[in-house]
Amino acid sequence: MYNEQTSNKTFKRLLTDSKTIAVVGLSNKPHRTSYQISKLMQQQGYKIIPVNPTIDEVLGEKSVPSLSDIHEPVDIVNVFRKAIFLEDIVTEAIAIKAPVVWAQLGIYDEDVFKRYHNQVKLIMNTCIKVKYYEVMN
Repeated sequence: MYNEQTSNKTFKRLLTDSKTIAVVGLSNKPHRTSYQISKLMQQQGYKIIPVNPTIDEVLGEKSVPSLSDIHEPVDIVNVFRKAIFLEDIVTEAIAIKAPVVWAQLGIYDEDVFKRYHNQVKLIMNTCIKVKYYEVMN
């Protein structure tokens, strides 16, 4: 189970072993948090797959409308959508066999966690950028 109690050693292993991050809700606007964090993760060597039906491309990567449109393995699904969308995103992540769903700071749904934590590693209300700097440097 992944939550605020998860050790930094576990986070470091997860971030070290992961190579591809699908970012649900990635914006093509540089002032948006999703753009800034995804750009930083890309600069750290992660492949970013934008998931946003309203844009064609961002950060030099072609955007896909949904997780089900990704045809390669995904290590982390990073979520920048409101918590009301989390259950649908989690079930779609499970369908594509993504091992981890990482909901950014402020995104948390206890019912979703209870229903799905046995099917996928769920990290909620945690910024991937902050955690990256905590455990990888």
